[in-house]
Amino acid sequence: MAEVIISEGAIRIDGAPTRIISGTIHYFRVCREQWADRIAKAKMMGLNAIETYVCHNLHEPEPGKFDFSGMLDLEAFLDEVKRAGLYAIVRPGPYICAEWENGGLPAWLCAQPGVEFRCMNSVFLAAIDRYLDELLPRLKKHLYTAGGPIVMMQIENEYGSYGNDKPYLEHTRKAFLRNGIDVPLFTSDGPEDWMIQGGTLPGCFQTLNFGSRAVESFANGRKYRPEGPDFCMEFWNGWFDHWGEVHHTREALDAAAELDAILRNGASVNFYVFCGGTNFGFTAGANGNGDKPGDYAPTVTSYDYDAPLSEWGDPTPKFFAFQEVIRRYRPDAAFGTPEPVRKAAFGEVALTASAPLLGELDRLAEKHEAVRPPTMEACGQSYGFIHYRTKLSGPFRDRLYFPEVHDRVTAYVDGAYLGVVGRNDADRFLPIETKSGGATLDLLVENQGRINYGPLVGRDPKGLPLGVGICWQMLSHFEVWNLPLDNIELVRYGAFAETENLPAFHRGEFEVDSPADTFLEFPGVKGVVWINGFNLGRYWNIGPGNTLYVPAPVLKKGRNEIVVFELHKLKKSTVCFTDRPQLG
Repeated sequence: MAEVIISEGAIRIDGAPTRIISGTIHYFRVCREQWADRIAKAKMMGLNAIETYVCHNLHEPEPGKFDFSGMLDLEAFLDEVKRAGLYAIVRPGPYICAEWENGGLPAWLCAQPGVEFRCMNSVFLAAIDRYLDELLPRLKKHLYTAGGPIVMMQIENEYGSYGNDKPYLEHTRKAFLRNGIDVPLFTSDGPEDWMIQGGTLPGCFQTLNFGSRAVESFANGRKYRPEGPDFCMEFWNGWFDHWGEVHHTREALDAAAELDAILRNGASVNFYVFCGGTNFGFTAGANGNGDKPGDYAPTVTSYDYDAPLSEWGDPTPKFFAFQEVIRRYRPDAAFGTPEPVRKAAFGEVALTASAPLLGELDRLAEKHEAVRPPTMEACGQSYGFIHYRTKLSGPFRDRLYFPEVHDRVTAYVDGAYLGVVGRNDADRFLPIETKSGGATLDLLVENQGRINYGPLVGRDPKGLPLGVGICWQMLSHFEVWNLPLDNIELVRYGAFAETENLPAFHRGEFEVDSPADTFLEFPGVKGVVWINGFNLGRYWNIGPGNTLYVPAPVLKKGRNEIVVFELHKLKKSTVCFTDRPQLG
């Protein structure tokens, strides 16, 4: 009978002590057609396992409505892992962090009356129980004990960095048990004492997350679990980027030396990440603990992470440096040298049609009314933009005041650009003047990503949570359009027109003889791009980088469509597809 247990200081698979050398691949950040390629390359580096989070917010986009199709077909991903002859480690959350929108928790849950996150709160528990009771029976079929690849599963995630509600952790553990999960359950936390004390649970295997000082970290963990075994569940071999930062990198030899320290210590390890993938669409999260002004930091579209395998699937210097270390500890592994993926430069593509947003509001959304600007969550909206409109009196000359902006508001008066206020701006005023008879005020607010780590997870409502005023006179009676932009086929285009500081959709078409990976140079100041209806994600000229990854499966042989939603100004009337990524 197949069995996985932890006993006598070792992970034992069918009785044999087993060291796990794993790598993270998030199925929801990689096109389904590319899963097998990424998994095969993990095996070539010498890994014997693949780890993934599971994202509650994508799998349950509305309460009680579940989606496991396409890129969300977790069971198909696990089948690919099994076909490769590798083990799987699954971390279902319900909270995952992962630099993912809201840490993986559904936005609709934020609007539930009385909800408190990640604790013994009845509203929260009812939601996560429904999610786990839907998910875990699907995963049960893929347990090692049932002939599948899953050898371990995590309850919650880095809980000690957030809270210390042990009854909540125990409640979550029991959800796994009642759904028949009979492989080892584990927790993972940073190596600090307060993190371990808050996040571990009797009866669950303790793992640690860190990027350096392995010997010191394991020694501290042993104070709490002297029997071991040691497992670094997240070896941070690179890092992620926020908009406006310098692209993060880590020297391959430095990371390889730390890996050697982990393996020399006799520990198991999971590379976080082996291949990061991409925050397609509006899925990137943000950081910010609210402990100082201006600390909101949204994450970029690329999740390359300076990992062993690049965002587009090429081996990096880290791949080969890590491979050489692993050879010393798994000499019989199926090592190999991956070929670079095929890339193409499709060159310049003309944008031939345009549609200003202010003329498309009623096609994109059904207008509704509110006394004060409602948040996205209050409207049942998760992602994208929200648009508010109200009438101003006149004449007067004063200032628009935004007490709180989540996350970036662009203001227009009688269809003319007024200015932008961002969440981190110390000055949240815009000078405004109206004539006799008043004016129409339009406010377009962008959700740049809900906070995914720390005390503000679940407490990051999007829109204008405290409204907008003329000085301190708060404005009332708004028309509201919710713009998740999940169906841009509704847009009706006219002739191409260059616009400045007026948001507009711009469309073009291009021919592809043979689909291949390519990279789109940022086409303007700030916006979003779709290829054949697939949302590639956000771009912003503050960097880092200047390209969006376009996976080959998004393209098709023959005619392809590109749509650019630009908030301010395009660089020119064409966009450029290149074969050279630029992340830094």
